[in-house]
Amino acid sequence: MAQFNNLSILFFVFFGMLLSSNFGKTTAQNITTHTITTQDVVPPGTKAWCVAKPSTSDGDLRSNIEFVCQQQGFRCNIIQEGGQCYTPNTLINHASVVMNLYFQKYGHFDHSCSFLGTGLIVLTDPSYENCLYSYTQ
Repeated sequence: MAQFNNLSILFFVFFGMLLSSNFGKTTAQNITTHTITTQDVVPPGTKAWCVAKPSTSDGDLRSNIEFVCQQQGFRCNIIQEGGQCYTPNTLINHASVVMNLYFQKYGHFDHSCSFLGTGLIVLTDPSYENCLYSYTQ
């Protein structure tokens, strides 16, 4: 079986994005299709966000929310009732929003989105309606 290095994997991810007819749209299909694992490194200058893996248990999602929201300097009111990312009122949505805040603040490193294996780095902006996922360079 052929051996692939991180550069080869990233090439296939980016090539797949370019061929996608939905490139630039923020559908759930794109979020799960155009991803890289947290073992890979996001190349400098590449826009990336962190979201919760769909298979993450409710308990782990709650733990991720609590972890981030207990850190100094995070605006978790964004996922509280009346906040711009409150709807849909689901654990996976709320966890994804705050996990991304953490990932953006701590420099887009793979370990900043690990969350004990429950985080997923995505290359398609997961923002929707009024909920804008932050992105910093």
